[in-house]
Amino acid sequence: MEPLSRPQAIIDFCLAPLALDTGTEAEREVRRRLEHVIKTYQTKLAVASAPTTVDFSQMPSQVINEAAHGYE
Repeated sequence: MEPLSRPQAIIDFCLAPLALDTGTEAEREVRRRLEHVIKTYQTKLAVASAPTTVDFSQMPSQVINEAAHGYE
């Protein structure tokens, strides 16, 4: 997977597992807020001369202990 730098691409990737109804007021508000956060961080990082891409292939995987939740 290529690292993502565009806010919309990052948001699309993060929201995909939720399968939100597109076009709803709630979905638009979530996207608006996330875009604001990402653009704010990218602006701050640009001033600090730090990289601004997100590489989800480097994200640690989550391990679920099914026995702890009663699923054996």
